[in-house]
Amino acid sequence: MKLAGEQLVLDTNILLHLLRGRKAAEVIEREYKVSGRNPRALISAVTKGELKALGYKFNWAAKQHERLDAMLTGLPAVDISHRVIWNAYAETDLSSTALGIKMGKNDLWIAATTLVVEGVLLTTDGDFDHLGPTGVRVERVLEAQLK
Repeated sequence: MKLAGEQLVLDTNILLHLLRGRKAAEVIEREYKVSGRNPRALISAVTKGELKALGYKFNWAAKQHERLDAMLTGLPAVDISHRVIWNAYAETDLSSTALGIKMGKNDLWIAATTLVVEGVLLTTDGDFDHLGPTGVRVERVLEAQLK
């Protein structure tokens, strides 16, 4: 298992792969044991809203929304209404801006959550690649690895 013993924070795209249940979900589960990790994988509370919004944008059927709700209910979510998370958000935004990178607001919350819980962010996109110097640890799974 990759990153054994590490606290994983799951990015939205990882959850989409797991929800779809295709080959990518099998690869993620085999490599990272998301469903049976100790400590349990976490998400940021904003990820719940982001996924629900995507479900509506993708015009998911009721059954898909039920699967999503079951998944979100089963994952521990970190509340963002704490000073340490606000500060991490602001610092991450400032650091990104100084590098000339404008991050999406949800990605900033996810990065701040990862920083505060001292976790490793599991993602498939490069939106967080520049954050290494800020202390945000990122494990990027390349899309090619998921096929």
